[in-house]
Amino acid sequence: MELEITAFFQWTEAGITPVKKSGLPFSLFSTYPLGIIHIQNGVWGSGPQQNCVPFVPPGDSGKVTTVVATLGQGPERSQEVAYTDIKVIGNGSFGVVYQARLADTRELVAIKKVLQDKRFKNRELQIMRKLDHCNIVRLRYFFYSSGEKKDELYLNLVLEYVPETVYRVARHFTKAKLTIPIIYVKVYMYQLFRSLAYIHSQGVCHRDIKPQNLLVDPDTAVLKLCDFGSAKQLVRGEPNVSYICSRYYRAPELIFGATDYTSSIDVWSAGCVLAELLLGQPIFPGDSGVDQLVEIIKVLGTPTREQIREMNPNYTEFKFPQIKAHPWTKVFKSRTPPEAITLCSSLLEYTPSSRLSPLEACAHNFFDELRCPGTQLPNNRPLPPLFNFSPGGEGLAWDLGS
Repeated sequence: MELEITAFFQWTEAGITPVKKSGLPFSLFSTYPLGIIHIQNGVWGSGPQQNCVPFVPPGDSGKVTTVVATLGQGPERSQEVAYTDIKVIGNGSFGVVYQARLADTRELVAIKKVLQDKRFKNRELQIMRKLDHCNIVRLRYFFYSSGEKKDELYLNLVLEYVPETVYRVARHFTKAKLTIPIIYVKVYMYQLFRSLAYIHSQGVCHRDIKPQNLLVDPDTAVLKLCDFGSAKQLVRGEPNVSYICSRYYRAPELIFGATDYTSSIDVWSAGCVLAELLLGQPIFPGDSGVDQLVEIIKVLGTPTREQIREMNPNYTEFKFPQIKAHPWTKVFKSRTPPEAITLCSSLLEYTPSSRLSPLEACAHNFFDELRCPGTQLPNNRPLPPLFNFSPGGEGLAWDLGS
């Protein structure tokens, strides 16, 4: 079978650059040199060191789409992947997310399509390729495709599909004027802390922890952290942007404009998620960056000069209204377990270094019920795997199952 090629893209040290070679015929299954991305008729193509196969863009859910994609984990290896039943399930400033079904296994996958700047490698792809954990959404494959505009290139991340999010689960209970069962709060939060312990041990900070980015299987209660579009490998001494993370979950040092923050910003965000599950609404619902700080001060009180210095030394001379901290027991409903309140207060600390680490959070007595044999989910299913730690996988320092 012969195809007409109208555009090539070449992966070089400088990034992805177009190579004009119009009308070059080649066999469907012939392999082209390392670093070449073949795009057929300006429509869709394949990734580096891959065979070029025709690819039908999403739009007709009944069509079988075939691409040559690179495996998400391990050494770079290409294989033909076919899928069908394509439909849009999400979109935003980042791009579009499709749901599709693999033709061979009938397994559902999510395909995240983002515009690729040809000058740079994609940070999300680089990070996801090195992550392998039961509480992190798995990258199955990735491939490149062209867009409608000339020289427009997209990266497509083929991810395992998980049907629900903590956000939607919590909203379901809130709409029904019910409190989410505390066992779900424990199971979800424990798995979130496991995922954070793992990525932090790899030097990765997620930087956008929120209920919408926590995927859950409603039957098994397995949680998987997703959307690493804001994630970054933090390097001590290298500055980072402070305008990061969704507002309600943004750590105070980010609001103060710190650029030398640590992965403890994820711990603050996780504390906000825990508080939201206990309250049924966001704990710090600020309308703006400044208002966000006001909401935090209403609960934690005015930060001391030392706490401000720990967050951002440049702000120590600023004057803030002196407000006393609101007692944590009055922040939450009377039926809230005291262990949940103490955990929350240990996560939502002004001083970044005073916050619990993710592993310390996993060991908190709020999660003791999960360590009891025979504990089940409300649907009478067993708990998901919670203690299948691999040596060094989460920077494990002690046995959290005892």
